[in-house]
Amino acid sequence: MRRALPLLTAAALAVAGFLAAGPPAAAADADLVRNGGFEAGLDGWSCSGGSGAVVTTPVHGGSSALRATPAGQDNARCSQTVTVEPDSAYTLGAWVQGAYVYLGASGTGTTDVSTWTQTPGAWKQLTTTFRTGPSTTSVTVYTHGWYGQPAHLTDDLTLVGPDPGGPGQPQLPAAPTGLTASATSSTSVALTWSAVPGATSYTVHRDGAAPLSVTAASAAVAGLTAAITYTFRVSAVNAAGTSPQSAPATATTPGGGGGGGGGLPAHALVGYLHASFANGSGYVRMADVPASWDVINLAFGEPTSVTSGDIRFRLCPVAECPNVESEAEFKAAVKAKQAAGKKVLISIGGQNGQVQLASTAARDTFVSSVSKIIDEYGLNGLDIDFEGHSLSLATGDTDFRAPTTPVVVNLISAVKTLKAKYGPDFVLTMAPETFFVQLGYQYYGSGPWGGQDPRAGAYLPVIHALRDDLTLLHVQDYNSGSIMGLDDRYHSMGGADFHIAMTDMLLTGFPVAGNTARVFPALRPDQVAIGLPATTNAGNGHTSPAEVTKALNCLTKKTDCGTYQPHGTWPGLRGLMTWSINWDRFGGWEFSRNFDAYFGG
Repeated sequence: MRRALPLLTAAALAVAGFLAAGPPAAAADADLVRNGGFEAGLDGWSCSGGSGAVVTTPVHGGSSALRATPAGQDNARCSQTVTVEPDSAYTLGAWVQGAYVYLGASGTGTTDVSTWTQTPGAWKQLTTTFRTGPSTTSVTVYTHGWYGQPAHLTDDLTLVGPDPGGPGQPQLPAAPTGLTASATSSTSVALTWSAVPGATSYTVHRDGAAPLSVTAASAAVAGLTAAITYTFRVSAVNAAGTSPQSAPATATTPGGGGGGGGGLPAHALVGYLHASFANGSGYVRMADVPASWDVINLAFGEPTSVTSGDIRFRLCPVAECPNVESEAEFKAAVKAKQAAGKKVLISIGGQNGQVQLASTAARDTFVSSVSKIIDEYGLNGLDIDFEGHSLSLATGDTDFRAPTTPVVVNLISAVKTLKAKYGPDFVLTMAPETFFVQLGYQYYGSGPWGGQDPRAGAYLPVIHALRDDLTLLHVQDYNSGSIMGLDDRYHSMGGADFHIAMTDMLLTGFPVAGNTARVFPALRPDQVAIGLPATTNAGNGHTSPAEVTKALNCLTKKTDCGTYQPHGTWPGLRGLMTWSINWDRFGGWEFSRNFDAYFGG
């Protein structure tokens, strides 16, 4: 339900007009807002739900402005807390563009104020004034839009009044010096710098990542990607504000390993084989799967009931698949594929196979039944393809780093048990939908106040807990709604930009539900493949070979990038996944032929 828009009476408009004029600044007054022209990006600003971005056109002054986009129940609020003098008069102003753009101040200690414009078009100046309370030392200034409205712009935001940095008040700290950066592993970097007198904390900055706050003159930055050069800067913080950033320091992480399930080629093609059912694509015998496919996921192992954890797998019945091979022929073909260097996995779930490990008994049954399938067919590992309502987060489970929901905790435990049982060569892959992963940039579970879909981002705690065991994550970039990327714009299926934006999120990392204190760390490029439908018949969001090539060029070479610019270049991106081998045959093997041509397979 959309909230009602406020109405301004003629009297209120008259008052707003009076405030717009505002009193002149006293001679000793100063502008206390940091980066009010957004020339330093979003430095100093916090925007709800990742709604804010800096643009270079249109601008009111300088070279940059803030563009913020409301979405759902998020009104795209961007704010900054500013140190002020008690019992003092201040004037708040900004230039805005768009419909229903608000400017205000809260925490004043007296009457909080706001003003707004409802008329889109040219730049308009908003101004209001307030007086701080007798014990007020800081206020929060903000700008926001309105629900269901387009993006709005803000520029040249100022707060003019007495400067609290006078005699006896904290002074802005100096920029840190002596910053050094050194890689301590393929996914972490150690930083040190000289302590700054008067600083109470420090902020570590890295392009494309949320700032990291520390109290000592050193930091350990984790969740990085192997074989990537990173640039860092540091600023000092105290009660007076934040210093300018230090000179940059760079570090290159060494080539990575780990993740389990070695033996894949540098660029791999993953496909699902309809081994247990028939549909319009036709049945493909294991022995007839072309050599193009490096990982073959058997679709599907399904539970005897949603909550039993008892997974069963059988070959397609003869009545459905007249050309199905015998069990012995199937097992022999699996061994032949493995002898040729291919990996064959059992995929659990799928569209119809809902799996909810709601109890420890279901968890233990899952482990024993999946082990039985792996052992019987001599498989290399497991693919988790939980869809629908298999994973959702309980109310109050808001931190992906420490999940409490039983179906999530038990799945993580079960997979770790299987990994420990089969050892380092166990191949673990996952095929979540974008709703369960990238949507977590905006929404996570039912949210801090409830009311959201509890499945939003629900795969994130599973991926995070198993990242050291994970061989490949191939998110399904199909059958998906539009998803917001790290550029804070929505991207839709079917073109290169969607795959670039979705993959960039996995390789860059992102704050979960806009919380910069809870950043989902980047995965290694060799852990990531792009999931696509093989033909227009296979799923919504089919992408032409030309657009797939553009996506690969952008992510691995930084060419053909279109409107979305990724935060890095990843020549080690593992490859592609498709639904499915059967549908690719139906389409004349177009998908696999394009992959082979691109990577020289």
